[in-house]
Amino acid sequence: MGEGGAVLILEELEHARARGARVYCEIGGYATFGNAYHMTGLTREGLEMARAIDGALAHARLDGSDIDYVNAHGSGTQQNDRHETAAVKRSLGDHAYRTPMSSIKSMVGHSLGAIGAIEVLACVLALVHQVVPPTANYTTPDPECDLDYVPRTARQVKLRNVLSVGSGFGGFQSAVVLTRPDGRT
Repeated sequence: MGEGGAVLILEELEHARARGARVYCEIGGYATFGNAYHMTGLTREGLEMARAIDGALAHARLDGSDIDYVNAHGSGTQQNDRHETAAVKRSLGDHAYRTPMSSIKSMVGHSLGAIGAIEVLACVLALVHQVVPPTANYTTPDPECDLDYVPRTARQVKLRNVLSVGSGFGGFQSAVVLTRPDGRT
């Protein structure tokens, strides 16, 4: 468990530019999916999260190969890790194996209701600084979780589009794509 909070100010791009505000990123797309499968259970195949990811990518008019980093829900449970790995593979295809994916929960804990905003803020900072945060304390991989989880050390990466995903009680899944406002790295 963790404690914390984050506040993000959303504004129409044209309004922000008109007043000379610094634009950190844009919300390219987002989606949610809920199936009431189980209060805390997840399917091993990752279908539910994949539907949210696919919806966010479609809303952003991007393909899975356009994603440069995935901020995982990453609660560290075997059930969640396998579900999330399967979902990212389904949605990003072979590109999933070349895309860094990490969990900031490994550093800040799980603050339940606040974690979505905290993770989005971490993604904004990743875009601004072109640094992928690590999965702290990651030492023993699960053979079924075979992606690049950025173990223990942050990494400089050229980022244009990042994906943040989340799971909630009752089968709720969410995904948001954040993009650099100018499309450059």
